Amino acid sequence: MNIQEYFARISYNESLKDADLQTLTVIFQHHIQAIPFENLSMHCGETIELDLQSTYDKIVRKKRGGWCLESNHLLFWALQELGYDVCILGGNSYNPAERGYTAEINHILLKVVIEGNSYIVDAGFGGAYQAWQPLMLISGKDQSQIPGIFRFTEDNGTWYFEKVKRKHYIPEQSVPFTDTPELGNIRKIYTFTLEPRHINDFQALNTYLQVSPDNILQKKSICSLQTAEGLYALVGWTFTKIYFVAKETKMIQKEKLCYYFTQETSNLLRDLRLSTSIK
Repeated sequence: MNIQEYFARISYNESLKDADLQTLTVIFQHHIQAIPFENLSMHCGETIELDLQSTYDKIVRKKRGGWCLESNHLLFWALQELGYDVCILGGNSYNPAERGYTAEINHILLKVVIEGNSYIVDAGFGGAYQAWQPLMLISGKDQSQIPGIFRFTEDNGTWYFEKVKRKHYIPEQSVPFTDTPELGNIRKIYTFTLEPRHINDFQALNTYLQVSPDNILQKKSICSLQTAEGLYALVGWTFTKIYFVAKETKMIQKEKLCYYFTQETSNLLRDLRLSTSIK
């Protein structure tokens, strides 16, 4: 494994600087814009091995993506190679159908400490809930990014992570756009503690996700990639583009962020997925 090969995979061409927040942010953004969140292996008859060499070969050399266990594990290795103080944490995702968090850990995320400040770095949640920058680990503070407003709250050692979704802007409608969060736009994402974990702590989860028929990842193929303008997502046969666009409004004289949604199902993408599944 070679850090320069990883840099080539994520198209990071800048000169390597100190292990500071700015460098972390740039590498993180290159990572999420080059490596898709995807579960296509299990839908193509492939077994996902949760060891670093297998993950490296799949994502870096075969130019594939992966789910949280793979993408964040690879990023963990890269940040260690660059001298960052980084550790693995375990998260419990929110299940809207059950209106609660999972009883067992089912997500991996990273904590990075820079000059005494802790940041959460998670390249493996994907879709519209993916943060675009490291998030400072501080309770009760709204942290605005282009995809939305993120926040952590802490209660007796347990941290809760949520996102305030921005309103959807539809060009054909003339309803004034606003950044003001509404209660219905708050989305719970996951909880976690600061107990350091090892990748082997997730081996049972990795196996379970590949065999459990009740697991959403078993029911649908998912592939999403963050872009400089928004994200692309292929869920089943449905391909969705989401654009985050700056919109100037004379009424309030400030830059507003909005979603432009377009949705299309592509026969070409269907053919590509079918060809991928043929070995």
